[in-house]
Amino acid sequence: MSNMEIRFGGSGGQGLILSGRLLFQAFVMDGKHAAQSQSYEPTSRGGFCNADLVVSEGEVDYPLVSAIDYLVLLDQIGVAPSAAMINPGALVLSDSRLVPAPPTGEFTLHQAPFTDEAIALGSHRAANVVALGTLVALSGICGRDTVTEAVRAGTPKAFVDLNLDALRRGFEIADELAPAEAGAKVVQL
Repeated sequence: MSNMEIRFGGSGGQGLILSGRLLFQAFVMDGKHAAQSQSYEPTSRGGFCNADLVVSEGEVDYPLVSAIDYLVLLDQIGVAPSAAMINPGALVLSDSRLVPAPPTGEFTLHQAPFTDEAIALGSHRAANVVALGTLVALSGICGRDTVTEAVRAGTPKAFVDLNLDALRRGFEIADELAPAEAGAKVVQL
């Protein structure tokens, strides 16, 4: 593996930065080198927000995302700042309710009801972790056990059980999507 570039994009308040930090921790636990950065508009909720990771077996020589290999979109506002950076062959996951016009291109797109699934678990605030579980399980970028331990260790205590349930639901979504993936460019759950 050379570098792998990952972005969680959407709006402020969706837990994107937490997802980036949890995945960063999972990579560190797996012995990979990683750099994590984030940006957000000055409004705390509703403005564009992203959490980016660059991962490598060796030293990370440039810590900012410039060619996205894995993209998770939880809100339509995250599409425009990310679309031009999606690598051909990338894996893109988008929330089927909050991203009505996902990007198009030479990559695999999966649309799933991350927010609806989180609401069914008890809080829309867990959509980021549902998406994280789906990303990890579909891509294999790190182990399910590793990301589970990262979520357990890195989640505020009041949300540990909810986030572990959300992560497991994300794994299940990936398992549902995986059979449909072969030969399909767009898969919607």
